[in-house]
Amino acid sequence: MSAAVSRRGFLGQAAGLAIAFYVPLGSGPKVAQAAAEKGAKAAAKAVPLPPANAFLHIGTDDSVTVLLAHSEMGQSMWTALPMLITEELECDWSKVRAEHAPAADVYKFPMFGMQMTGGSSSTYGEFDRYRTIGATAKHLLLEAAAKRLHTTPDRLTVDKGVITFGKQTLTYGQVAEEAMKLPQPATVKLKDPKDWKVIGHPTKRLDSPEKIDGTAKFGMDVQFPGLRTAVVARPPAFGAKLVSYDDSAALAVRGVEKVVRTTDGVAVVAKNFWAAKLGRDALKIQWQQPADGGVSTAKQIAEFHDLAKKPGAIGTNKGDVDAAMASAAGKIEVDYGFPYLAHAPMEPLNCAVKFENGKVDVWTGTQFQTFDQVAVAKVFGVKPTDVDIHTMFLGGGFGRRGNPKSDWIVEAAEIAKATGLPIKTVWTREDDIRGGYYRPSYLHRVTVGVDSRGMPVAWDHVVVGQSIMAGGPMEAIMVKHGVDESSVEGLGDNPYLESVSAKRVSLHSPKTDIPVLWWRSVGNTHTAFAMECAIDELAHRAGKDPLAYRLALLEGKTRHVNALKLAAARASWGTPPEKGRARGMAIHESFGSIVAEVAEVSVDNGVIRVHSVTCAVDCGGVVNPLGVEAQVQGSVAFGLTAALHGELTFENGHAKQSNFHDYKPLRMYEMPVVAVHTIDSGAKRGGIGEPSTAPIAPAVANAVFALTGQRLRSLPLRLA
Repeated sequence: MSAAVSRRGFLGQAAGLAIAFYVPLGSGPKVAQAAAEKGAKAAAKAVPLPPANAFLHIGTDDSVTVLLAHSEMGQSMWTALPMLITEELECDWSKVRAEHAPAADVYKFPMFGMQMTGGSSSTYGEFDRYRTIGATAKHLLLEAAAKRLHTTPDRLTVDKGVITFGKQTLTYGQVAEEAMKLPQPATVKLKDPKDWKVIGHPTKRLDSPEKIDGTAKFGMDVQFPGLRTAVVARPPAFGAKLVSYDDSAALAVRGVEKVVRTTDGVAVVAKNFWAAKLGRDALKIQWQQPADGGVSTAKQIAEFHDLAKKPGAIGTNKGDVDAAMASAAGKIEVDYGFPYLAHAPMEPLNCAVKFENGKVDVWTGTQFQTFDQVAVAKVFGVKPTDVDIHTMFLGGGFGRRGNPKSDWIVEAAEIAKATGLPIKTVWTREDDIRGGYYRPSYLHRVTVGVDSRGMPVAWDHVVVGQSIMAGGPMEAIMVKHGVDESSVEGLGDNPYLESVSAKRVSLHSPKTDIPVLWWRSVGNTHTAFAMECAIDELAHRAGKDPLAYRLALLEGKTRHVNALKLAAARASWGTPPEKGRARGMAIHESFGSIVAEVAEVSVDNGVIRVHSVTCAVDCGGVVNPLGVEAQVQGSVAFGLTAALHGELTFENGHAKQSNFHDYKPLRMYEMPVVAVHTIDSGAKRGGIGEPSTAPIAPAVANAVFALTGQRLRSLPLRLA
């Protein structure tokens, strides 16, 4: 946000105080979760202060610059993390700014051992160490001030970066240089939560001004002398292969300079985007079609139904499910279907690459700096440390810009290497939607045996869908005995099923040529729908109120019960809605947070309209209430896009949808009023960027049933 401190020259700044702290690079998720769990308890205790990793700079002008390893893609990392530092540092918030850190080992995130942003993990994963660095900086600044004022640090007070001793005052900027020379303390003491002045208080975003006035720089904004634009012709069907191409007509287009092969296609390089686009249109390419004819949606759905008739690889197996099902008083068997989904961020994919003097510079919006750095280094045959990743603002990510294969970045690097020119690849909207790496298509077959009261006594859940993790760097961790945990998350350990004595969750993971990737809230996008719709069906079958039925199953689950009750109360559950409307509810836990939602809907000429969504959110504790509210509202909008419109279909390996006219995002007039109510449960902190996406589709589907009597068991929701 500030041009005063460059990424390369950050440590070289002569003026001010630079503080660093360490990330244990070998720490895995369990270690990180344990650390996060201690977050609330760590206040007012001596916290060990390891050596260098992430950096804080206090300038002589009293500015406070935080270099953040996490990407800002609308989720407010540039505000939440500096708030943690500010809380302990007690500086002037109006003088705080942030910058993206370069890609380097020292910025690896301890939860995953790499530099990345995803999994709704940034705030709770950084909660302790960012507060610690603020406290460390304050300690050194007070030490320096005490020496100048000939007193001891304990006799000083500080407020908004101004240190006071009697009638004498010093600002942080005035003592920053002296503080930088002092030895770092072994430990620091963090504030007791009751003394927090920043954490938990509504705080406006640091990145809003530049995003409003247009000065914020996204990947698409990158320009510099000599930069050329490349547009790539990629296979028209997944599984298709390039046979040959004729570039004569493309090279005849004014502005086109070169045409080169990439791993998967043909790139047209020009002086500007439009010339490159026209040049690509002029290419004559012969493609070899997929050997098996390619994926066709109708055929795939039929194959999924056949697979669902029998158990797959076992993920959860408790009790004798078959015997319990046979002796049950009643049984339901239902299928829930989910299509492929594109991420479709507002800013299509793009990447600029320059190779010069053995060094590579990359400008892009990315969620996976470590993977990108290694991948680009491999293309050019250099060391990863010779690749400088300039992380730009991301115009939406939703998982697409967190690809372990760094596909769009590798492509740009290949073109830059082949041409010897600085290159910016630009994807059109059609390229972006048809470019692959989708949320997989899934089918759930849910068979439930119930007792005489209508309560579940046997649960058999078969899931069919591609594995996101198979063949990737996380396969060893996430795929156990043939079960991709991300495909079944939220099922086997679902709190509804804790008291069910016989339950089985199994998974079929068929392989296709269609590349798949995590999508906002990952497996919870479909598992929450299947669970919450099945529970709603059971409640109505038993003749019970959906809220009462859920509360009975969740007895003893205090956080779930409180969230459900709060959402229901604020949505006036149990009272008649307006004429022509009905309400439905859903609750789901993901990324350490619990979200209950009540949707109020109507139907007009067969079109579902969502008027309001009431959300109760328990993420353990809130850093920035404004940030939480914005993330929940955004998650609801994102989830409603999938619930009402989202569907990517294929014919012979070819994606039929191409742009926002046939792959529709939620329109402004469709956006409901979203009320967000948070619960400060004191539980270990969870994520907030993704959890609210999962419950919205089942809440709407359940509301539609309450209104029309029709059970909609496939997404997107369409009335007969």
